[in-house]
Formats: sequence, structure tokens, C-alpha cells
Amino acid sequence: MARDPKRRIEDHLRVRGRFALAEVDPRSTPGCKDKDEALARTNRNLALADRLQYGLHAEGRRSLLLVLQGMDTAGKDGVIRKVMTAFNPQGCRVAPFKAPTAEEAAHDFLWRVWKVTPARGEVAIFNRSHYEDVLVVRVHELAPEPVWSKRYELINQFERQLADSGTTVLKFFLHISRDEQRERLLERLDDPAKHWKFNAGDLDERARWKDYQRAYQDALTRCSTPHAPWYVIPSDRKWYRDLAISEIVAGHLASMDPRPPVVKLDVKGFRTRLAKD
Repeated sequence: MARDPKRRIEDHLRVRGRFALAEVDPRSTPGCKDKDEALARTNRNLALADRLQYGLHAEGRRSLLLVLQGMDTAGKDGVIRKVMTAFNPQGCRVAPFKAPTAEEAAHDFLWRVWKVTPARGEVAIFNRSHYEDVLVVRVHELAPEPVWSKRYELINQFERQLADSGTTVLKFFLHISRDEQRERLLERLDDPAKHWKFNAGDLDERARWKDYQRAYQDALTRCSTPHAPWYVIPSDRKWYRDLAISEIVAGHLASMDPRPPVVKLDVKGFRTRLAKD
């Protein structure tokens, strides 16, 4: 598929209508010429996001939810470390989603998710998310199809409620190739300092690669909505991954145009009092 270099990165990567994940090249860099350009633009995006998050926090009326999904080694932790550190920790929270606890499993699948959605003025980052219940649950047959197949619409309703209450929802699928995953797993084996990151279970999940690609295809297609869009981020090149996410996040924050509340102060009077202190 030909890509127009003049289009914004967001326009290249947003999932709309008929979509085939297999047609997205994980090594592609739509909307960017090279690494040097990407690094410069990423730095500008991070500076803008930092300034705008300050306004969002001070405004205290709206919030931002960022969802990160991807196969093992796709770079979710890397995005949080390299991109999301632009945010002031005072107004930002990361929520990781692992296997549900006994208490969580005893409730509706969205019960544990509601508890960590962002408060007004806050940015929340989901490292994995509620989508695990139509991904892992589906691939490992942890629930029958009549159960998990209903969850797409429940997820859409959940995200609609968030949007209606003032939360901007942006969802990123970090798309890597199977070959790139192999290289990243080998890198962890080759470097003793990274052995802690290697999990033998990752190889079992890798064996289900095609099943996961089908599950992601359905989740991306059925749950990319105007109020909570999905973006497929080519992630074999980490510098492009960081550029794409930083640009989309900064762009949406700019569209929100958050502003601190206007407070009328007797500036002259307070200055006089402080001068006498």
C-alpha cells in the first residue's frame, strides 16, 4: 500500500474501517525520513507533552488514558521509559495488567480496570490492559467463545463512558515482526544483565504467534472507534516507535488545549506583604 509522506503520522497509523494487520510492515517508518529526523522530532514532542500535561493537571477537569499492547519484547516498557517520562510523575500513573488475582477473577473482567482509570487532571498508562480478556483469554481458551466474544462490545461501551466523562483514550499496538522478536529474545540471553527479563514462558507464547495475530486483528478492527482509536505502531525500529507515539500523544494534548484556571490575585498587595516579611 502506497503511503503519502505528507500525511501526519497519526493519519498513517490509525485503524479505520477495513484493516489488515498483515499488511502493516513492522519496519516501516511512514511520515519520517530517517533516525536523525525522528530523534529531533521526538525531543520536541516530549517538551510539548511536558508543558501540556502541566496544564492538564492544573486544569483538573479532563484526563488522558494511554493503552499499550503488544507481543512480548514489543517495547511497552521501553515506551514508558523513553516517552512517558516526559510526564511529571505527580500527575501520571502506570497500571500494569498481569494475570488477575483471585479477587479480580471473582468479578466482572472490567472491575479491576475501573479502579485504575485516570482521575481528572491525571494521565494513566496501561501496560497491557482490559484487552487481555480478548487476547490471552481467547488464545489460551481460558473462557469459551460465547463469553469472550461479547467483550468487544462491552469494551467499546466502557471506553465510550470514559470519553463521555472527559477522558481522552488513545490505544497503541506495538507491532513487531517475528524475526525482530527472536533477535530481542536472543539479546536478553546474550547479556547477563538482561537475564532477569527473559521468561521461558515467552517462548510458549511465541509458539502461538499466529493465534495472537488473529486475536489482535479482531480487537483492533472491532474496537477502534472515534472516541477510542487504535494506532498500529511499526516497532521494529525503536526510534520510530518513540517518535510515532510521542507525536500522537503530544498532538492530542495540543488539541485538548488544557489551561490552568484563571485566578484573580491581589498581586500588588501580596508583593507588599512579602516585602515587609
